[in-house]
Amino acid sequence: METPDNATAAESLTGIAAQDWATASAEPQYRAAVVDLLGALAYGELAAFERLAEDAKLAPTLADKAELAAMASAEFHHFERLRDRLAAIDVEPTEAMQPFAAALDGFHRQTAPSDWLEGLVKAYVGDSIASDFYREVAVRLDADTQALVLAVLDDTGHGNFAVEKVRAAIEEDPRVGGRLALWARRLMGEALSQAQRVVAERDALSTMLVGGVADGFDLAEVGRMFSRITEAHTKRMAALGLAA
Repeated sequence: METPDNATAAESLTGIAAQDWATASAEPQYRAAVVDLLGALAYGELAAFERLAEDAKLAPTLADKAELAAMASAEFHHFERLRDRLAAIDVEPTEAMQPFAAALDGFHRQTAPSDWLEGLVKAYVGDSIASDFYREVAVRLDADTQALVLAVLDDTGHGNFAVEKVRAAIEEDPRVGGRLALWARRLMGEALSQAQRVVAERDALSTMLVGGVADGFDLAEVGRMFSRITEAHTKRMAALGLAA
């Protein structure tokens, strides 16, 4: 997953964000929200590993294949950290991931790339939108959970790799740019719809975003959050040499 360009909203630590896990998790609703968040992240990392390993088969050169394999390995290590954290707080990892499997699998089925370049754009754009969303949520987490979430969202190197390959392809054949721009816009819409759907279906996560355990996060701020995610997407499109 890529480290986004946009800054997170909260500048100072208050409430839960100033607590450690042992203190914050005494609130049952907060604990449930974190379990949901870690479960969603864990399944996302596992799916990213599977997808990158699959995309490696489409790589045009051995060097590209090896590069994607290394990135897939990094995603799997992220998954392992989340799995181990869930187990450490007495949560069965597969049970925490299960509620999110259908939505994520559906997203990947609906956005299956038709070639190598579409796969690169999907990983760069799609994973980055998810990363932005989780980083926005992370500012409202306890210090221990926040540190873990930010660590597993660390860039595996796919961003720079995708930008280099896509820009080179467009330079070689400018017609590729139009097709990939349409593809990226479709990914943006699907990814945002998925994020909103997942949050709406999980009470603890939605409460974390709109109030309750989330230290003053209100509906207006949720709207601003999605605006920031959209702005970051526009910057990534420009980096790829594509029109947003």
